[in-house]
Amino acid sequence: MTTQTQAPHGFDEDHESFRNELASVHTDGRRKWVYARQPSGRFYSARTLVSYVLLALLFFGPFVKVHGQPILLLNILERKFIIFGIVFWPQDFYLLVLCVLTGFVSIALVTSAVGRIWCGWLCPQTIFLEMLFRKIEWLIDGSAQQQVRRDKAPLTFDTLWRKVLKHAIFFALSFLIANVFLAYIISADTLWTIITDPPREHVAGLFAITVFSFVFYAVFARFREQACTLACPYGRVMGALVDQNTITITYDRTRGEPRGKIVRGAPESSRGDCIDCGQCVTVCPTGIDIRNGIQLECVACTACADACDDVMNRVSRPTGLIRYTSEEAVRTGQPNTLSWRVKAYAVVWLVLFSAAATLIARRPDMDVLILRQPGTLQTTLDDGTVSNFYNVQVINRTNTPFTLAYRVLEPTGGRITPLGPIGDVTPYGIVQSRFLLQLPPSTVAGTSTPVRIEVSQAGQLVEIVETSFLAIPNQEGSAGAPRRP
Repeated sequence: MTTQTQAPHGFDEDHESFRNELASVHTDGRRKWVYARQPSGRFYSARTLVSYVLLALLFFGPFVKVHGQPILLLNILERKFIIFGIVFWPQDFYLLVLCVLTGFVSIALVTSAVGRIWCGWLCPQTIFLEMLFRKIEWLIDGSAQQQVRRDKAPLTFDTLWRKVLKHAIFFALSFLIANVFLAYIISADTLWTIITDPPREHVAGLFAITVFSFVFYAVFARFREQACTLACPYGRVMGALVDQNTITITYDRTRGEPRGKIVRGAPESSRGDCIDCGQCVTVCPTGIDIRNGIQLECVACTACADACDDVMNRVSRPTGLIRYTSEEAVRTGQPNTLSWRVKAYAVVWLVLFSAAATLIARRPDMDVLILRQPGTLQTTLDDGTVSNFYNVQVINRTNTPFTLAYRVLEPTGGRITPLGPIGDVTPYGIVQSRFLLQLPPSTVAGTSTPVRIEVSQAGQLVEIVETSFLAIPNQEGSAGAPRRP
């Protein structure tokens, strides 16, 4: 996909043929390996700082605890989700859906306004590859030029030990990443229990985590940029949001064209600022030429902008030939503006964010759900009272333990007999139990009698729960045992 409205100045029609093929794939379908040169510059320094923060969050999120709970937990098995200390149970599913929807709209808004910031700055694939695996590769295998020479030369001991060491570290890192992701699902405590147990007790789990480790290893050691250009749906789905007004990494063709090498004695007015050095291509992790315009393979990593600024400084020309701007601003020379489409996304985002924040802030610390046990009728006890069985579920969303007391407000004279632990609730805990509700026959009117139960903690009202009492009236009109035929 491209949002380029016209071909760059001086380009012929054959130039557009680059859109018919991938930069990392030969025309005959063979893989074209990308040897990306290590970038440097202000954007790369900022990306490195951001990546360190995100890597710390990714690696330590399941292990760092606040009030006894991890910062991040996506426990699908127990349907328990913790996002930055906020606990979501199945009963909070609507809130979780609203938060996820707000996240999707956030990505759509940011992509429409400033391009694929997610891909270049925040995506785990990019962060792991560019800030971990590729840096290890540069450390062991050397620069991109040295890697090319080694791969083209016959295999030697020096090349062999470098490859073995590099791939051993790659797999070890992949195994570590797979275990960290597992901690997000089963919790860090459960993972530590599995690690400290004898391997024979978790053979199936060890096999599964090894398979996942090989998948991660294959992605970072071999698949690499093709995960972005071939497999990832984000570039295709969100790429449709990029238009000529989107502020993203863009080559200023009006200033750079016609490009040409610096020739001593030649008038500078005959060419643009681009000296056709190709440095922007050599640092690109997906192997594209940003001077061709906005492309689907571009992940907006800013490596080309840093490389171009470095060249412009060396040839004493203004920086920013490749910069954050829009195609429309380059074409017209006017300042960047946000389109009405972006403003509409911003309004939708604001509504969703406000709704999610309000619902989370107003969510009660304690939820008590009392429902009559299905499939049961009333029972007449020896003391003449009639009773129903009830299921009770208590959710504690705080880090404080609670001891709850239950009292029947209506009808009068009702008594609750616990059939399990219904009072003590641990921090962030869920209690699921039963109790028996006994009512005098005179208070039961008809087949369904409204019941109101007060739930309190240390004399403070927690919640008043409304439910119903089902009974079958006898011939005298009061509740009792069903008549036998």
